[in-house]
Amino acid sequence: MIIFLVPVGRDRYELYSETPDESTEAPGQQEGAARRWLHAASVQWHAAVDAARRGRPQGRLARWRDAFICRLAERIAEQRTLWALRHGAGAVTRFPSTLPPERARRILDSLLAAARQHHLRWFIIDLTLFVSSVVFFFIPGPNLIAYYFAFRFVGHLQSLRGARHAMERVAWTLEPDAGLAELAALVDVPPDARAPRVAAIAERLNLPRLSAFFERVAVRST
Repeated sequence: MIIFLVPVGRDRYELYSETPDESTEAPGQQEGAARRWLHAASVQWHAAVDAARRGRPQGRLARWRDAFICRLAERIAEQRTLWALRHGAGAVTRFPSTLPPERARRILDSLLAAARQHHLRWFIIDLTLFVSSVVFFFIPGPNLIAYYFAFRFVGHLQSLRGARHAMERVAWTLEPDAGLAELAALVDVPPDARAPRVAAIAERLNLPRLSAFFERVAVRST
């Protein structure tokens, strides 16, 4: 697995990769009721995301809802970097070639430690909210509120497991990358001016969603 240490500001970095979606294969009857329910929650959530992306909502509230769902889906997709790190004994980190390898490794360790704390906190919060959401069971139709919090707390649990595994068991290989160094130099360039160069870097790195990610998280120096 390859993880990219993407520069998003002055001395600010994010872990990034583009991993495939988790399998949506339905669990068998022997898997237990909880696993089957979580699968149903995942299916419902993906259906809501597909509808939000394809739909033409009428009314301000519907447009806000669909925009929120799409934004949340993007954030969840970014968590798949940590999800993918739940397994395996080795991984590669590509970092800007202007960084010394020792500095890149310290940044990697710091990001993984911060991710572990972040996802542990939100796992506890979302699990609590999920348990509270069962009061909506009497509303006709699928309990989308419960599905939403179920998908969130499971996602945070997977991210937490990935961060722990990456810190404790993964052997990391560090590789400098000139494209990421070029990306670092574009942080303070206005978005319209840098867009073609960011897109070119994303194409060279074979990361189709990198441009959108970079524009969303990059923070210009003040």
